[in-house]
Amino acid sequence: MADTRELVERARLGNTDAFDALVRRYYRAAYAVALGQVGNAMDAEDVCQDAFIKALERLEECRDPDRFGGWLLQIVRNRARNFRDYRRVRDGVSLDDIAVAGDTSAGRSVEREDLRQRLETALATLNEAQREVVLLHDLEGWKHREIAESMSISEVMARQHLFVARRKLRESLGARVLEEYINE
Repeated sequence: MADTRELVERARLGNTDAFDALVRRYYRAAYAVALGQVGNAMDAEDVCQDAFIKALERLEECRDPDRFGGWLLQIVRNRARNFRDYRRVRDGVSLDDIAVAGDTSAGRSVEREDLRQRLETALATLNEAQREVVLLHDLEGWKHREIAESMSISEVMARQHLFVARRKLRESLGARVLEEYINE
């Protein structure tokens, strides 16, 4: 498997397979950041697609290809903020969430939808940094060092954000629901 630097260099030369590999490698992290910012699954997908297009257009501006992930996540953050501002002006209120597709059991689907709504509500009580850290760490499995680098904060601050976010989520959801979220 090619390293990130090699993929970025090949993508800069027009190799679409290399950029496709970068998208596959970083999509889940980008989605977690977008979801943390916009709070809605479908909007997060739109933000990710927009961010990857912007990243492709500006690939030459990535000064350090080894840090492509952090550079990309900053684009995602910016696109998500722009999207949120646009949505706030256009709609005045947020759109209703769409049920999780693909569940065959109606009862399980309702439970998952209820859990998802409770999680999104609880995540909305966190500040942006706390949301991003908890999603990257607990959903994506990123290490504190990687999170710190992508957010341009210290590793200690990344740990602090995670600690505070988990405490707030436990208070809001209860420990049992939080464990279901982390283990799903």
